[in-house]
Amino acid sequence: MSRTKLFLGAIIMVLLLFVLTASSFKPEHSKAIIANPNPVKTLAEKREIKLYNIRQKALNDALTDYFNKAIASGDIVGAGVSIVSGDSVILSDGYGKRSFNSKETVNGETLFRLGSISKGFTGILAANLESEGKLHFNDKVADYLPNFHFGNQKNTQKIEVAHLLSHTTGTPYHSYTDLVEAGLSMSSISEKFDKINPIASPGSQYSYQNAMFSVAQEVMFKATGKDIQTLLTDKFFTPLGMSSVSMDHKTLMSNENIALPHVRRGRSFRTVLPRDNYYNAIAAGGINANSTDMAKWMRFLLGHNPDVMSKDAMAQVFKPFVELNGHRKYYQKWPGHVKSGYGFGWRIHTVKENEKAAVETIWHHGGSVNNYRNEIALFPDSDLGICVLINGPSKLVKTVIPDLRAIVKSIYEQEIAIATSI
Repeated sequence: MSRTKLFLGAIIMVLLLFVLTASSFKPEHSKAIIANPNPVKTLAEKREIKLYNIRQKALNDALTDYFNKAIASGDIVGAGVSIVSGDSVILSDGYGKRSFNSKETVNGETLFRLGSISKGFTGILAANLESEGKLHFNDKVADYLPNFHFGNQKNTQKIEVAHLLSHTTGTPYHSYTDLVEAGLSMSSISEKFDKINPIASPGSQYSYQNAMFSVAQEVMFKATGKDIQTLLTDKFFTPLGMSSVSMDHKTLMSNENIALPHVRRGRSFRTVLPRDNYYNAIAAGGINANSTDMAKWMRFLLGHNPDVMSKDAMAQVFKPFVELNGHRKYYQKWPGHVKSGYGFGWRIHTVKENEKAAVETIWHHGGSVNNYRNEIALFPDSDLGICVLINGPSKLVKTVIPDLRAIVKSIYEQEIAIATSI
């Protein structure tokens, strides 16, 4: 009996100690798992969320109004638009219709042919290969392509990869574009330049090219043993998640969500089908993509995917290699335009809004192929990117970049004032 009492007493003592010990640790344990709320931080977060929603609505309303007016006036049939700001995609959407005679609308997944916007991908690819030591911008083209000849032997030996990518080889304007459009392989076209006479020494004069520019893809093949499709896919499209991108006609046509190209028919439009030209010259104009993936591409170009490629490695692409003279081009009429140059697959502009404003840099290119007409522009000083893809000829392309830049800027400035009253 006494043993039983002692045993029960021991159990009771253990239980009391456990309860007292647990109760003594309970406040500290509660503090550890229940965060002390910070009302200032909570208000700041609410303000950011509200400000973000205000921006999104204002931007969507403004762009819907802008493109609806362009559609109503007959300027465009449809457009895919993407805008990135900093690390964020603030818009990737579509306006209007995929085809003039259908009800299917353009959205962020609708595919377009990019045309010469493809040249910007090629310039970045060349910079990537240089960063890996696979080739260099000052490498001689003839060292990779022994059958390449342009002018006499002395002139041929001066032509560098940089000259291909900056349109400064001294080749007459659009030489052999007809052969590209006829579907000849770039390897065969690259061996025909011995029949053309140079108009300037390499590096001294800008003369826009498709065929000579695309000789770069043959150089890259010789330098790496991989074609340009494989290089672009492995280095950029796959790691960036650009899953819609293709570089051939068959893949484009197998997708139902395509913005079909158009030609003018009086004050109206006539729908035509995408052709299979320029897929032999991917470097100059053979990439297909949608607005969603173009947003990812711009975000990368602005330096927000350093694991894929650093801003420093890309920097040389966006340095003017040759000055673009004259004032007849549409981009030279943009408000505040100061000067323009061409880097490697990119036009480099500087603009100055007014006398007191700082000079701003723009990396830009247009794209025109098979009656698609596109524009891309990045504003590195503002960490902003804008891309507009249009499925038909349109005068809107001359002003769409400064127009959308002004819309974005006005909304952001307005919302700074609104934020103080949230």
